[in-house]
Amino acid sequence: MAPERASGHHHHQHHHPLHGAAHHQNRRALRWSLSITLTFMGVEVVGGWLANSLALLSDAAHMASDAAALGLSLFAFWFARRPAPADKTYGYHRTEVLAALANAAGLLVLAGLILHEAYERLLAPPDVAGPLMLVVAVLGLVANAASAWMLHRGDIHGNLNLRGAFLHVVGDLAGSVGAILAAAIIALTGWTVVDPLMSGLIALLIIVSGWRLLRDSLNVLMEGAPDHLSAAEVEAALLEQPGVAGIHDLHIWTITSGFPALSCHVVMEPGASPHRVLHHVRTMLEERFGLHHVTIQVESEQQVDWACALCNRSVAQES
Repeated sequence: MAPERASGHHHHQHHHPLHGAAHHQNRRALRWSLSITLTFMGVEVVGGWLANSLALLSDAAHMASDAAALGLSLFAFWFARRPAPADKTYGYHRTEVLAALANAAGLLVLAGLILHEAYERLLAPPDVAGPLMLVVAVLGLVANAASAWMLHRGDIHGNLNLRGAFLHVVGDLAGSVGAILAAAIIALTGWTVVDPLMSGLIALLIIVSGWRLLRDSLNVLMEGAPDHLSAAEVEAALLEQPGVAGIHDLHIWTITSGFPALSCHVVMEPGASPHRVLHHVRTMLEERFGLHHVTIQVESEQQVDWACALCNRSVAQES
């Protein structure tokens, strides 16, 4: 008869570990930032069209990517709080990841279109209204700075979703600075070729943002460990806990942005209390690594030996 195994499960409800005032503050910061971004994106589109400036239009496209990221974050806050149905035990958190994946692909396509148009304008530079371009670019810079300030008032250090939106807007600040530099150079020298050159730099910023978003989204979908969590470091910390003799079957993955999860088997030292071992392990994972959603199976060395023997027997029978 198989020996009985002691298992511990630290249950965490399937939503982001964010509640109360912090959640409200983050949503409010996102709403304001999204409103500011959409308003000045429209200003840049009109100004870029009137000034015939690709730099302004490409910066407006970058602001559109910011608006998409902010909208995605707001959508995630709302959709992730829906109750999980019986056939979706993790709820709808992965909707955020799928939307981010689509957003990343759109960013890369958009950057490619801007690079193509910049190349065409390098071959035949058009006339650009430098003074108008400068005024609109400065307004765009103000809008990006305001959006970044609003997001910075939220929980950007504790919520990865909000931090991603913040970094997206900060990246767009660089695009606004580029448009201002291009407008100033055109106004002073009349060298209109700087407009497509600056557009190319802005497109490269979009490619960097899109690639990072694509990489992070695929990492979540491939059940990869979060960037801020090292499996080796977590395992070493587990082995330091009182009564722990070994660790195996350690898995760390991400449910969605800001929602890491862990499961593992903990082998106890002889005579150790499974309940105390479980308490120490759970407390350490939560306080040191911020892991609230963990599933831990506590075993004795005899149980591990029995399981290995059973596994070897099954392999031998299959052979």
